[in-house]
Amino acid sequence: MEDALRPVVVVGTAAAVTVAVGYAVDRALRAADARHPETPLWHLLRRCRLPLQVLICAAILRGGYRAAHVVRGRHLTATGEVLTLTLIAATAWLTVRGVTAVTDSAYARYAAVSRDVAKISRLRTQSTLIQRVFTAAVGVIAAASMLFTFPAMRTLGASMLASAGIIGIVAGVAAQSTLGNLFAGLQIAFGDMVRIGDNVVVDGEWGTVEEITLTYLVVRTWDERRITMPVSYFTGRPFENWTRGDPRMTGTVLLHVDHATPVDAMRKRLHEILEQAPEWDHRAWNLVVIDTTPTTLQLRALLTAKDAGDLFDLRCVVREGLVAWLRDEHPYALPRVSTAEAPGAPMTG
Repeated sequence: MEDALRPVVVVGTAAAVTVAVGYAVDRALRAADARHPETPLWHLLRRCRLPLQVLICAAILRGGYRAAHVVRGRHLTATGEVLTLTLIAATAWLTVRGVTAVTDSAYARYAAVSRDVAKISRLRTQSTLIQRVFTAAVGVIAAASMLFTFPAMRTLGASMLASAGIIGIVAGVAAQSTLGNLFAGLQIAFGDMVRIGDNVVVDGEWGTVEEITLTYLVVRTWDERRITMPVSYFTGRPFENWTRGDPRMTGTVLLHVDHATPVDAMRKRLHEILEQAPEWDHRAWNLVVIDTTPTTLQLRALLTAKDAGDLFDLRCVVREGLVAWLRDEHPYALPRVSTAEAPGAPMTG
């Protein structure tokens, strides 16, 4: 009778303690979240409930499975190994969840009080890469700990340690590209070259940085394509970052018109168009003649906007408005090919 009750007592105790501790911790975090709604930390820490329960259950069963006589004989060692591996995996899982909650909470609190978009974007990029580096490190440590629970693996590790130098050199040469991207990712995170949300131009393509990992970077173009590039590209080649520092931009619209075009009236019309355009930030504007050809004048309309997206829209509005004004009010000012003889030219017989 006692032998039959032991497994029930051990397993039941493990289940009861697991459920009770998980419930108590969740209630405590709920109460802390209600008392401090200004910080999301307590709400984020509730994600740790499941790995905590797995850890507690595995620890109780690991400590009492021998006395419970749940398994016997050759299965006893195998059960102990499985519980040990589960304990290591649950510890790593809980650690990653806890650190992720802390970093996400720090980012959320800073983003809620800061008005500096550039710093918020930089912190987001750094926190994301830090989380991924930490997760990878914890995963490697957990995997190594699992392997070293097996005696055969410990022996193998000791024999391989003598040749670790040669293996390290070979691995370094073989993984040169991967390691280069890894260090490039860290350089981007802490060097503030490019951040999530930045508008960049790479290989002639304009887009917004959507994701940054340790090895690659994703740029979403204006037509919703995704360009995936190795992060080493941004540390080894020049690229344009239109939103690093100050996102405000100055743009131009070029037009070819006839020599008879009333430039002063066109300049006033440009100002009227800009006053009606919500994309214009009122910093600067101008219209000047920058070049002449035998048949046309080349005009440059200068305008400003708060960012690259508004600047593109504003250039389209100005170009369309000026061409429509010339067509309706001064059609003679549009470029044309002259087929009549010049005034005063001698008549040819």
